[in-house]
Amino acid sequence: MRELQFLAQVELRVNEEDEQAAARMAGEFLGCELPPPGRVTGRGSPYALWCGPGWYLIVDPNATGRGLHTALSTALGGEYGSLCGSVVDVSAQRAILELSGPAARDVLAHGCTLDLHPRAFGPGDYAQTLLAKATVGIHQTAETDDGPVYRLLVRSSFTDYLVRWLLDATEWCTPVD
Repeated sequence: MRELQFLAQVELRVNEEDEQAAARMAGEFLGCELPPPGRVTGRGSPYALWCGPGWYLIVDPNATGRGLHTALSTALGGEYGSLCGSVVDVSAQRAILELSGPAARDVLAHGCTLDLHPRAFGPGDYAQTLLAKATVGIHQTAETDDGPVYRLLVRSSFTDYLVRWLLDATEWCTPVD
């Protein structure tokens, strides 16, 4: 487990009547389409997570929150002269933890109700759920020979609690030699 620090995170919210235009303009800026329900699009810098109808989280490891906010706001306002979506820098709101290894799936399953079986939840999937009573977003980034790789997006105020819970769960879910 490790924390991925200083990743720019911007929430994009669009209403139904502006969604097509916003999706096109955001897609041109991001270099990928906005994701469908339960999915992630993009390959690293930036990438977009679907959080709900008309609600997306854009993450960019190579930008600042303010820079990503400004650039996306400009991209969304270019066609009409006024913004066709709400763009908010939420970089300080969440911590992003990366959990990987052969027991990672079992550790997460120990504390959440999502079906994390590879047939139901795999690379490129994203869901918001409760993990050990903390609201988190779970994004599976890869499936390697060493097991799955997950990114957990958790409110900053719950990070210490969740890390302690994950460390404890890791001991329970790791086979003893």
